[in-house]
Amino acid sequence: MLSKISSGMSNKYEEFKIYLKKIGSGEVTGKNLTRVESAEAMKLMLTKKASAAQIGGFMIAHRIRRPEPEELAGMIDTYLKLGPKIKSKKTQRQPIFFGMPFDGRTKTAPIYPLTTLLLLSQKQPVIFHGGSPMPVKYGITHNELFQALGINLSGLSIEQVQSFFNQNELALIHQPDHFPLAENLISYRDQIGKRPPLASMELIWTSHEGNHLHISGYVHSPTEERHWKTLELMGEKHIITVKGLEGGIDLSVHRSTRIGYYKNQNGTREVFHPKDYECSGEDIKWKDIEEWKRFAFEALDGKGPLINALQWNAGIYFFYAGLCTDIKEGINQAKYLINKGYAMQKLEQLITWRKTNID
Repeated sequence: MLSKISSGMSNKYEEFKIYLKKIGSGEVTGKNLTRVESAEAMKLMLTKKASAAQIGGFMIAHRIRRPEPEELAGMIDTYLKLGPKIKSKKTQRQPIFFGMPFDGRTKTAPIYPLTTLLLLSQKQPVIFHGGSPMPVKYGITHNELFQALGINLSGLSIEQVQSFFNQNELALIHQPDHFPLAENLISYRDQIGKRPPLASMELIWTSHEGNHLHISGYVHSPTEERHWKTLELMGEKHIITVKGLEGGIDLSVHRSTRIGYYKNQNGTREVFHPKDYECSGEDIKWKDIEEWKRFAFEALDGKGPLINALQWNAGIYFFYAGLCTDIKEGINQAKYLINKGYAMQKLEQLITWRKTNID
């Protein structure tokens, strides 16, 4: 009886075993998956057609040898097929997609929610992807930060997210709400104690259909090259990669930041020094959400320890979004908008729209 049960379980997971053997056979005999194979392997994991042991083994094997661009592209293919989708209106500006680690921030105070409000005040759409606190960092998340500012971006159906985006030009694809299949893999991240290659894929996967400015963060320099090659395979045309704080898109005001720009199969890299634009200062350490909330509202009022970082980040992203002709102009534009209260006004509009139309 036991042998029959064992045989049945073995047959159930036989297909995934092929992919696991291929990437987990060591330096000599191990091979990369093709894009199609990687897509199928990801599908089997998301739909629970692979066992827990197989999924854990796959994640560790892939982390040790690092996935190639074709493999990352295959993983994204499956996310695009099974995951949520969002579109822009023809009358909207080309949106910015910000790709950041799903496991959040723990060391430095985030700036990007405030930068986003300034971008939105200039009718520049912004899209995020993220989830609830998750391993391995269990850091502060997109939604927790926006909730601290008074706007809850979770608990919406994908149709409500689309409506919110159409009216307010802001969208958060929140994994627990919109991609429960991907939530199936969270527990494995905690159990293996390391970021799996899935985390690299999350930085560059976007559910937005159509043209957009694709901006993603990274930590290690080889990651940038893989991201460029992967996104080229995905047909992305307008790519920016940022060696930002904690692998995100926030630029430091304490040190220089390297930004890569990839368009039409040509890549360039530049290093930007905040001191060259009179924006240097200290990167504020993360303490807790209450302190961050106080600092955030001070910055929106043109003061406090985050103001330099907000002006610096907004100036950079205004420039790359085409909202100004150079970075200095972008910084001056950000200062003007902050002093006039435009970011705060936009926040109040977001809060009012949600309460009126959804809550």
